[in-house]
Amino acid sequence: MVKYFLGQSVLRSSWDQVFAAFWQRYPNPYSKHVLTEDIVHREVTPDQKLLSRRLLTKTNRMPRWAERLFPANVAHSVYILEDSIVDPQNQTMTTFTWNINHARLMMVEERCVYCVNSDNIGWTEIRREAWVSSSLFGVSRAVQEFGLARFKSNVTKTMKGFEYILAKLQGEAPSKTLVETAKEAKEKAKETALAATEKAKDLANKAATKQQQQQQQFV
Repeated sequence: MVKYFLGQSVLRSSWDQVFAAFWQRYPNPYSKHVLTEDIVHREVTPDQKLLSRRLLTKTNRMPRWAERLFPANVAHSVYILEDSIVDPQNQTMTTFTWNINHARLMMVEERCVYCVNSDNIGWTEIRREAWVSSSLFGVSRAVQEFGLARFKSNVTKTMKGFEYILAKLQGEAPSKTLVETAKEAKEKAKETALAATEKAKDLANKAATKQQQQQQQFV
């Protein structure tokens, strides 16, 4: 039994912009689980298509119930191969990704097609398919459910990361992450509290000085 995912997303940027951003996605605030990326092969075909293969390393934290099934020394990093075919003439880019280790535990295969949006030629459409499978006897269904949920969560992060990089490339201010917003709010609260403390001290000192002056008048 294989879990299947089908989804469609739209980036409000042109295909050329998305194509450029694709190769500059990492690092970004939403991709902290991506540790490394390396191009291992690249060629231009006679019909002017760009073929690339990349090797990515990502963290792979297991759920607690799964950690009990595997030794503590099992690698928590996942090696992922990504093949891509870019057709600049037709403005399409197709990517295929799959993990090459931990395949018995869980295999995640993904296919994405980036093309010009049919409703707005200035936007880019992403059609995404994924297959999640597991060969573990007795717990394969639970592993697949977990893998599908994690995949959906990572798709959200991928899109936010894409939007972040696109904003940077287009000279716009990228939208802040929740962590950055919370950090700024915390710093602002500290500054406000410090200013309030200093103001209170100043008022207290002025009140004390005034009281001393009044006492001296009656001496």
